[in-house]
Amino acid sequence: MKLTLLLTVFLVVLVIFVFLRNVSATIIPSLALPGSIVATFGVMYQLGYSLDNLSLMALTLCVGFVVDDAIVMLENIVRHMEMGKSPMRAAYEASQEVAFTILSMTFSLVAVFIPVLFMGGMVGRLLHEFAVTISMAILVSGFISISLTPMLCSRFLKAEHDQQHGRLYNASERLFTASLHLYDRTLRGALRFRAATMAVSVLLLIATVYLFTVVPKGFLPSEDQGRFNLTTEGAQGLGLREMINHQQQVADIVAQDPNGQPMRRQG
Repeated sequence: MKLTLLLTVFLVVLVIFVFLRNVSATIIPSLALPGSIVATFGVMYQLGYSLDNLSLMALTLCVGFVVDDAIVMLENIVRHMEMGKSPMRAAYEASQEVAFTILSMTFSLVAVFIPVLFMGGMVGRLLHEFAVTISMAILVSGFISISLTPMLCSRFLKAEHDQQHGRLYNASERLFTASLHLYDRTLRGALRFRAATMAVSVLLLIATVYLFTVVPKGFLPSEDQGRFNLTTEGAQGLGLREMINHQQQVADIVAQDPNGQPMRRQG
């Protein structure tokens, strides 16, 4: 889980860099990751939680959540800078516009885990720590997005005319421009044929409900552990030496099975 968490952080930062293609613009939302995780560690320490598989899984899942708010803030600030505003003014006005939106996004994500937090039984006891950990990480990320992210943008972002781009940036810019035109055409088609778009949406909803009913359900998923256990029971009054002889005969029969090679005998 530790390796998975580190790999997830690396991939999230890499995706941000691929789409933003700017080192400073990549670092700013990426700082929400360590800030949220470190603050979550403090809450876990105060609550007496430990770093186990469930808490690490919660941190791994929230890695994608904690950067969403910061990216929304960053994009709005960049939009204001493209209007010709200074980084300080753009950060101030953009944060005023989307602060309420980021708060609503944050609380909406936390609301998803409220049923898990108050779930009863063994499942509730098992997932309680998971729900608290991921909820706290999301709350901290929302606070960082409306405080630290605008401040960093006002200090480290540069206007578009002050930046110099290389061949790789220009080539990727043509690719993103082509994808934007493709999205524009498909969006216009969806808005033009609204009845067909709604029909497809209804069919997808019906298919989702159907697949939910047919997908197998269980407390824990089935897994192949690559082993099986065999239990033998002797007749009453059977002596220890005779039981050992019978047990050895059973072990020899099982060992002759070609599907069980190589097999290990356990006394």
